[in-house]
Amino acid sequence: MDTNVQQITNAVLAGKPIDRPAAISLLTANQQDLWRAADMLRRHFMGNHFDLCSIINAKSGNCTENCRFCAQSARHHTGITTYQVIAEEEAMTQALDNDSFGVHRLSLVTSGHHLSAETLTALTHLYEQMAGITSMLFCASTGFLDQDTADTLYAAGVRRYHCNLEASQNYFPQVCTTHTWEEKVATLQLAEKTGMSLCSGGIIGMGETMDDRIDMAFELRDLGVKSIPINILTPIAGTPLAELKPLSTEEVFTTVALFRFINPEAVIRMAGGRQQLGDDQYRCFAAGANGAIVGNYLTTTGAGIEDDLRRLTAMGFTFERPAS
Repeated sequence: MDTNVQQITNAVLAGKPIDRPAAISLLTANQQDLWRAADMLRRHFMGNHFDLCSIINAKSGNCTENCRFCAQSARHHTGITTYQVIAEEEAMTQALDNDSFGVHRLSLVTSGHHLSAETLTALTHLYEQMAGITSMLFCASTGFLDQDTADTLYAAGVRRYHCNLEASQNYFPQVCTTHTWEEKVATLQLAEKTGMSLCSGGIIGMGETMDDRIDMAFELRDLGVKSIPINILTPIAGTPLAELKPLSTEEVFTTVALFRFINPEAVIRMAGGRQQLGDDQYRCFAAGANGAIVGNYLTTTGAGIEDDLRRLTAMGFTFERPAS
């Protein structure tokens, strides 16, 4: 194995957190060795358990924000379906389907800066109904929080809150200007104070550098995030990032590996965009990742759950449901 990779791996295995210069140095190491070492760290710190989650697009489109990657912004003309709140029957059908495949955690996701009182009431009802018919844990991804909203979601059974940083603090203004990176951090901190665990990651392939991605990985570590979704930009017609060239598979694997080195005890979760890699997407789970969003995503189609389970089982992963 590459000497530098081996030395840094040994230090992480011994409980010594990696620093930024060490992370940067891994970029010039043998990348095959880096991916294998990240997989070794995953097995050491996380075992072979694979974390499955899924999302329901509970409120679609007409978002006031100008995130340059997003089909749901009202400022972009993408032709997506819009609605205020998903029909209860449809939400319960999706929930039962996910539950039947053993999905661990389900999240209602809404477009928009924050929840209105009416939408919060509707989501509370959906969570209560899903709790009565499924065995899953619940997450929410509903924009920016105030204390009353956080308390209401917690009382409805939500025990994890999702709010992606999307990009590093330095690069974020290139992604969005209608809200700030600091506002995202404040929402994560409020959710944690309310008693929820945190899910936060970002999107790679938006024009940022590998240094920017490393910065984001350290920012997530500083926040204590233990569920880190990595999305790969899906260029969507009508958005400002529609013409960006997709990342190479090797760059994706290296990003995943670096996130594992920096956050050895987190679930590194492959999320939107992995379908662009075809069969190579499963190589991410031999480069440090140990979780995924399964099923369909917000505005793109994901891999089939059955196919995911079959491929991941063949790789040696197990899927027992966690207690919390």
